[in-house]
Amino acid sequence: MTPPTDHPQVAAPRIGVLLVNLGTPDAPNAPSVRRYLAEFLSDRRVVEIPQLLWQPILRGIILTTRPKKSAHAYAQVWTDEGSPLAAITRKQSETLQAAFGATVQVAYAMRYGKPAIGPAIDALTAAGCRRILVAPLYPQYCAATTATVVDAVGRHLQTLRWQPAIRFLPPYHDDGAYLRALTDSVKSGLAALDFDPDVLLASFHGMPERTLHLGDPYHCQCRKTARLLSDALSRPVEVAFQSRFGRAKWLEPATDTRLESLASEGKSVAIFAPGFAADCLETLEELAIRGKQQYEATGGRRFAYLPCLNADAPGMAMLEALVRRELAGWL
Repeated sequence: MTPPTDHPQVAAPRIGVLLVNLGTPDAPNAPSVRRYLAEFLSDRRVVEIPQLLWQPILRGIILTTRPKKSAHAYAQVWTDEGSPLAAITRKQSETLQAAFGATVQVAYAMRYGKPAIGPAIDALTAAGCRRILVAPLYPQYCAATTATVVDAVGRHLQTLRWQPAIRFLPPYHDDGAYLRALTDSVKSGLAALDFDPDVLLASFHGMPERTLHLGDPYHCQCRKTARLLSDALSRPVEVAFQSRFGRAKWLEPATDTRLESLASEGKSVAIFAPGFAADCLETLEELAIRGKQQYEATGGRRFAYLPCLNADAPGMAMLEALVRRELAGWL
């Protein structure tokens, strides 16, 4: 319908899609990493310790010592396009935008760091998006990842007078499209190797064990993904959990410990990270670089890291299929 001549100018109605990943510092230096860690580790879903106890620890020893060490790690994987996580997520949004065309506006944001969720939602609504699908890029649900995206979106909506309608992409740990993409990606990665690994190791980001007992489904969903992938590949897939932090007991087995034991047993290994939608510090530095060093230092001889789905064809076909399904009734 044609608005009256004196009507304020408004953008044509569109559908918005907001891809959200965890986050990254702006640069591989200590000040940028300190700002990023201060935001990330202050999230009460990430560190479930009373703030009166946690903040002095965070603002004291952690933000004093950890940024320099983490900045060195980031520097090892930083690219001309910046952070691998940001560059790949941007590419994913661009590829998805090309697939949907002008009727859908695709953007991306980081839960911690930039581009932030609030400004991304504002940009989508300014472009005429009154309906927005928020897609946390976490296949397995975890309160410290998926739920905190929902929290951030909710907090920003509280600041808006005219709120858009919001949907959230649900976890897809056992979705057929995800499993097909994983299967194709792992098969391609294995075919490119000059050896057939004795062990195929799926490394998921770790969580404190208490989260499992408190009702978080993350551990079970990781195990289910590995089991279904094993069925699809017709070969065993082991599970391990990486990135332990602090003194609490974490989900086991630990990736670094398992790599050392495989090396000592003389077994070759191909490791991959099915819980990450894009390669990042935790995959490129922790697994592909540091994990390989740990494995070889213990006597291991054949090690391979298989990339994440990233913006490659299998992963993008999966992401488009999931988004189209969740936009049903809107498009």
